[in-house]
Parts: sequence; C-alpha cells; structure tokens
Amino acid sequence: VIFKSFLVSVLALFLTSCISAYFLNFLISDLVFVECLLYTIPLSILSSAIILPSLDLLSDSRKEFMVYESTFSDIVGIVGFYAVLGFVGSSDPEGVLPKTFLSLFTTILLSVAISYVLIYVFQNIRSHGKLFLLIAVLLLLYSIGKLFHLSSLIMIMIFGVILNNYKMFFGGSLRDFIIEDRVENVLSSFKLITVESAFVVRTFFFLIFGLTISLSSLLNIKSLLYGVVLIAIIYLVRALVLLFFNRSFSIKSISPELFLAPRGLITILLFFSIPESISPSSVNFDGILLFVILASCLIMSWGLIKEKRRVEEREAEDFEVINPERDLEKTDSI
Repeated sequence: VIFKSFLVSVLALFLTSCISAYFLNFLISDLVFVECLLYTIPLSILSSAIILPSLDLLSDSRKEFMVYESTFSDIVGIVGFYAVLGFVGSSDPEGVLPKTFLSLFTTILLSVAISYVLIYVFQNIRSHGKLFLLIAVLLLLYSIGKLFHLSSLIMIMIFGVILNNYKMFFGGSLRDFIIEDRVENVLSSFKLITVESAFVVRTFFFLIFGLTISLSSLLNIKSLLYGVVLIAIIYLVRALVLLFFNRSFSIKSISPELFLAPRGLITILLFFSIPESISPSSVNFDGILLFVILASCLIMSWGLIKEKRRVEEREAEDFEVINPERDLEKTDSI
C-alpha cells in the first residue's frame, strides 16, 4: 500500500503540475514554464488536513491508501516546490537538482538515526507529564530540519513510521533495547496528540483560508475559465493514474478515491511563498486559487455523500439477504 500510494501521489503530482504549467505558459505571456510550475505545483497537492478527518466511511485498505497518498503528496509537493523556487532564484540552476537529492538522502539518514535515539529515550522516561514533552520533540525535529535546510516533514513522517512499526525496525539484536509496554504507551500518547492537533490545524486552515478570500475575484471571468480548465486537468490526470494502478493491482473501482482530491492549507501556504516579482499582471491568481479550492472541496463532499448512500444501500441489501435466513431458522426451531 505504501509503494502504490507513493507512486500514485508522485505521478499524479508530476503530471498535473506539468500539464497545468504548459496550459498556463501557453496562455500567459508574462510567465515562463518554470515560473508557471510555481503556481501549478501548489494546486496539484492534496490536502491531508482535509482528507484525513473525512475517511470514516472508507474500508480500512482504502483509508490506509488515502492516508499515505495525501501525506506523500504534501511532502513531495513541498520539496518539489522549493526545488523549483530555488531554481528560479538561483545563480547556479544546474546545481539545484543534485543539492535537492543530497538533501533528501541526508534527511532520511538523519531521520532514522534520530528516531531510534528518541524511541529509546522516551521509553525510559517514567514521569507522568509526557504530552508536552512529546509536542516539544516534534517541534525539535521540525527545527532541526530547518536549521540544516532539510525537509522537516520527511523527518517527522519517518519518525512516525518507525514509532508505529517499532517491532519491525527493532528486530533481531535491537529488540533487547526496547520495552514493548513502554513503547506502546509512547505510541498511544502520540496518537492522542495527533487527534487533538488535527482539530487545531483544521481550525487555522479555515482562518487562513478566510483571510485569503476575496469574493470579487470570483467575478473575474478569465480566472473562472482558468480554474475550470485546471480542475478538469486535476481530475482527468487523477482518473488516468488511478485506473492504471488499479488495473496493475487488480482493483476494480476508483471511486471514491477519484473525488478525494481537495486542495487546502499547503496550497495556500505555498502560494504565499511565491515572490511577487514573478506575479503576472494579466491574470488574477487569487481567483484561480479560490475557485480550485472551493470546487475540489465541493467535489469531495459530493463524492463522500455518494459513497455514504452506496454503503447504506449495500447494508440494506445485506440485511434483506440475511434476515430471511434468520426467519427460516426460527421457523425450524419452532
């Protein structure tokens, strides 16, 4: 599932951002292709902050796939955006790509080493006030990544993966270094923090989103037309990628995963990072951003409502099939 979700997220992100950038480059003379990528990469990133709380109706396998896909989309999209941003503002464009891969490799090695140390240290902390200490550790990981110009999100994700799968990573002779009961307590505490902080993240997302909304931008016909075309590209590419991988993994349906592609917090934050010097005067990107976010969230809501009705119909059919058998058993017993 991790392998498939990673491939789907990377391929969908790459194709959506490149096709959308070619479209903008063809219509907007003020921007070159690389500068168009700065606008299309954020619009190609799934919003895990919106997706993760919306997966209750899905089966465990589909839920797991969407969790990994949205997480990988966030991380890969952020790394790709800042790589392109460095390419645009760099005096040595040819050295940007090697530096990016070296940074990723260093991030993974450092993340694994720090994760082992932190898990070993946390299991030996016996004080009751651990929650704020756990939050401080997440902030520490984020700060270390920023200090060494590494991807902080990748560091935090790898720490979470190793903590949740500690039996796999602490196998063999390393098993003697952990106490499973204590590690389970640390894991449950982190899950509690995740649930509570998810509410805070969603709250701040809607606050930031409200601050960016300019209702007058939706009245711009050109922005609306661009937004419609970008939405069409997003879902067409997603449908093709899901169909290809579902056929490879012998999965029949791409619904509701096709509709679970909202844009949200990461998209807005990355838009804030685009330099004003490359902002085109002929197009209002605020209107495009607002339209894409609203349209993708509405499409996701429609898809979830459709999925809920399908689940309810299937449960009703199962009940109708099972209920006559129960009546027959009661009749036989009488």
